[in-house]
Amino acid sequence: MDIPYVRGRVAAQAHVAVPDGTVEEEYARDGFFGRYAHLYRRHAPVGWTRIEGPLRPRAYDLRELVAADDYLASRHLVLGNDDVRLRFATVSSPMPYYFRNADADELLFVHAGAGRLETDFGPLAYRDGQYLLIPRGTAHRLAPTSTTQLLIVEASSEIRFPDKGMLGQHALFDPAVIEVPSPEDSTLGPDPRGEWQVAIQRGGALTRVFYPHCPLDVVGWKGTLAPMRLDVRDIRPVMSERYHLPPSAHTTFVMRDAVVCSFLPRGLETGDPRALKVPFYHSNIDYDEVLFYHQGEFFSRAGIAPGMLTFHPQGIHHGPQGRAAERARDATRTEEIAIMLDTRHALHAGPGAAVVERPDYWQSWQER
Repeated sequence: MDIPYVRGRVAAQAHVAVPDGTVEEEYARDGFFGRYAHLYRRHAPVGWTRIEGPLRPRAYDLRELVAADDYLASRHLVLGNDDVRLRFATVSSPMPYYFRNADADELLFVHAGAGRLETDFGPLAYRDGQYLLIPRGTAHRLAPTSTTQLLIVEASSEIRFPDKGMLGQHALFDPAVIEVPSPEDSTLGPDPRGEWQVAIQRGGALTRVFYPHCPLDVVGWKGTLAPMRLDVRDIRPVMSERYHLPPSAHTTFVMRDAVVCSFLPRGLETGDPRALKVPFYHSNIDYDEVLFYHQGEFFSRAGIAPGMLTFHPQGIHHGPQGRAAERARDATRTEEIAIMLDTRHALHAGPGAAVVERPDYWQSWQER
């Protein structure tokens, strides 16, 4: 049994009635599920004057990534490790070929645009604010009707929905809201040589296979594995009026050593005036944390706009910026939509990150 020790001035309930003149830091193992300590400090642990060395909070403006005519060329690698790779892509015209990722499951979050995802199983229409889950090895093609921006998670392991435990199977979202495709002919015709092309990624390299017929020729399917669409508008966040829930309460997808969470408009902690409304400080002992800002007002972060991404690596503190608690004091709701990727193993910046980094982001906690 883990017995909590209590020393000095502390809050009896985590995240509620923090002692005057202190800030609360959660110092914990295994995300928010392992052993923990709550430290009550006189000063915010992000109150640094300077940082020397590579370990620091980082922010990237993905809106500045250059679009390419070819979908695969436009998939800029922003962050990655052996488990997951995070990409951002812009596609304006229908792909003239199909793509099959033999390396990874893919989770596409539609940041902007609309169109049609064609797959072996049939098509799915898409619009902004939707997740598109594409199992490893599924041939697919994007046919946008308006310029589409995608946040892409490539996972070396299977991407699944989490066990909702005591909340029950209909919490967060009813599985009945998940859409799967029905067989339908692809809209892609042959190229000038009368062929259809499938580009296959394996080991990071591309192989192109050509057919004299459309390879998306499935007329029926059954089973438990298929591409899926989940709209964040159908997710109903779990809330507490008297306690600030940890990010893990908003988990939408799980994979080996990584999770994806969806932060959505929801009521704030108005049932107890002593309850924290903004995220508590924490130091990411076991996970790197990435947040992509999709829509709304991000009251815990100043200077962040939709289409930007923040990266808080293991080993250095993060939490709300200076005026966040003040801005949230009289708020009753949050109207933000943000997508979080947490990874157990360290992420490394990809080629797409360096050119769009905001190098002064680490200084933003000094702004008052």
